[in-house]
Amino acid sequence: MAPVTDVLPPEQPALAGLEVPRARRRRLPAPPGPASRLPVARVCVDLAPPHLDRPFEYVVPETLDAAAQPGVRVKVRFAGQDVDGWLLERVDRATHEGRLLPLRRIVSREPVVAPRVALLARAVADRWAGTLADVLRLAVPPRHARVEGEARPDAAPDGAAPGTHDAPHDVPAVDGPSVAVPPVAPAWESYRGGPAFLRHVASGGAPRAVWTALPGTGEQRWAAALAQAVATCLHGGRGALVVVPDGRDVDRVCAALREVGLADVAEGGPVARLVADDGPAARYRAFLAALRGPARVVVGTRASAFAPVADLGLAVCWDDGDLQHAEPRAPYPHVREVLALRSELEGAALLVGGHARTVEAQQLVVSGWAREVVADRAAVRARTARVTALTSVELAREGPAAAARLPGPAWRVLRDALLAGPVLVQVPRAGYVPVVACVRCRTPARCSTCHGPLGLTRGDGPPSCGWCGRLATDRRCDECGASGLRSVRVGSERTAEELGRAFPGVTVRVSGARAAGGVLAEVPDRPALVVATPGAEPHAPSGYAAAVLLDAAVASAGERLGAEVDALRRWLGAAALVRPTGEGGQVLLVGDGAARPTQALVRWDPAGLAERELDERRGLRLPPAVRVAALTGTRDAVAAVVTRVDVPVLEVLGPVPLPVDDRDGPALEPEVRTLLRVPPSDGAALARAVAASVAIRSARREGGTVRVQVDPADLL
Repeated sequence: MAPVTDVLPPEQPALAGLEVPRARRRRLPAPPGPASRLPVARVCVDLAPPHLDRPFEYVVPETLDAAAQPGVRVKVRFAGQDVDGWLLERVDRATHEGRLLPLRRIVSREPVVAPRVALLARAVADRWAGTLADVLRLAVPPRHARVEGEARPDAAPDGAAPGTHDAPHDVPAVDGPSVAVPPVAPAWESYRGGPAFLRHVASGGAPRAVWTALPGTGEQRWAAALAQAVATCLHGGRGALVVVPDGRDVDRVCAALREVGLADVAEGGPVARLVADDGPAARYRAFLAALRGPARVVVGTRASAFAPVADLGLAVCWDDGDLQHAEPRAPYPHVREVLALRSELEGAALLVGGHARTVEAQQLVVSGWAREVVADRAAVRARTARVTALTSVELAREGPAAAARLPGPAWRVLRDALLAGPVLVQVPRAGYVPVVACVRCRTPARCSTCHGPLGLTRGDGPPSCGWCGRLATDRRCDECGASGLRSVRVGSERTAEELGRAFPGVTVRVSGARAAGGVLAEVPDRPALVVATPGAEPHAPSGYAAAVLLDAAVASAGERLGAEVDALRRWLGAAALVRPTGEGGQVLLVGDGAARPTQALVRWDPAGLAERELDERRGLRLPPAVRVAALTGTRDAVAAVVTRVDVPVLEVLGPVPLPVDDRDGPALEPEVRTLLRVPPSDGAALARAVAASVAIRSARREGGTVRVQVDPADLL
């Protein structure tokens, strides 16, 4: 038998009767002392509760002194756990009288929160009654370590250290390829105030303008005009930022910038493309290009409004009425307002442009905060297509054929225009037949399971529910018992099918988010019918020969605020793609749409409609003539927040119960909404009071739910 010492594991010598040596005490190294200079770091902790919306102070250990620079990501100890944060600044003395915890570690040495971006984020949080942490999550893309390790530039273009953003306004021309700027940008010569705006930008000024763009191709298109404005700003030694609704518009602006000699940073130029759809690596690489210095121009979508462009001289918001510019996450800022704040904080010029004009942009003009840049009537007539509204009055001579979805005059225009090039057909609804009704009593057809709307996804199948997807194979009308159905709303796919039968042998293309080919960016100049939903219209290099805008009544209907202005914006977006009248371009609006947007389209007068809408809202005390905070949530929680809001001139509207969405099942506690309304001069006070009340609610851990939206886009 083997001795016991051979079979016992080595970690149990005492059981074998062996002498156990006394363990030596290991001396732990003394904790590092604080940094000798600016030993206190103020950190924005990435936590959601509103009552934690303030900087927290930590000691900077001597070992982290070099890496702990303002703007870097850090790990700190908070409430017994490690949490993320951003180091905002370092100071000599702490305001907290107790003991301070040290910084745990520096996550990255990149100063992703530049001082000016931090100042902007704080202003945005205050403007929309949000928290700084929420805004910084929108402003700073997630870290991508591999991208951070890629080659860094030797130096920032202004000679400052990479990541700094305090360069003077007299920065010399951008490094790299020279920027050729014509003495007068040709695309701006047609606009009153356009050349003066560019001269002011080039001289280092900060003008603010609302631009109503005309249709055009080549050097006269809107993207070319923006490229010329950006080149002018760079020629003056400052950076530029262009924010557009989607990736297709980003591609158009970048292509126009290449035409004026401004290439992408990957090609040695100064332009960075900042789009979330490009993926996390590409997005973070573009963000770092602006942060480190090579990119003096950033073109992107919504989140790029916070891009760390050094020495910003021009900020552009194109098509500010597009819903893509409204952030769907708290605190729900809008790109137009973010760039307006940024232009004031950084002394940059601001350009809010589009083919249409929103009521909010008109408010900027009427208040005198911005000037309008518009063309005179002669230029408008020369650059736009001929617009005709085919209402029921205009079609009365057609007899029963006037009730057709594509009446005779529209069919004839399509037939003739196809001989000259592609023709655009805009349909306000996607899908096949998204809404059906009873063939006898015309009651909207609903699902027997969830009461959702029934529609057709193809021509030879039974209707299906738009909510739960169930097939209604044996449905009968609850009102009259009939089993037949009739279409109420016809979508783009059914429209393309009908046009294919009406014009045999003609190519029919469908563009839309739900279409088989997705959203098309461009179509060739060959004859074809292009059916698109609003916002998905592809460009034609030489313009469309004609455009037919169907279902005008559907497009301009609705009770939501700004429905008519938005309908005109969608119509103008399609009409601007058509050739001018001198080249035979025609636009037909089919259907009995609302009178005011219809007349504004015929006259091509978006500013007039925006001005009338603004006058009405002043009389009705609706935004933007007033400032509004919408509080949505459970009744007791909303009431508790409202009672703590103390503003001198405050009007409380509500609470009003909100309709219950059957798709979510029965609600445990119905939600209500209360509107708080004040004059524009008290808007900042209202946002502060609401934010303070929500912070108290968070600290007290009051029950229920409350969602706060300041100046919401829709009050319904």
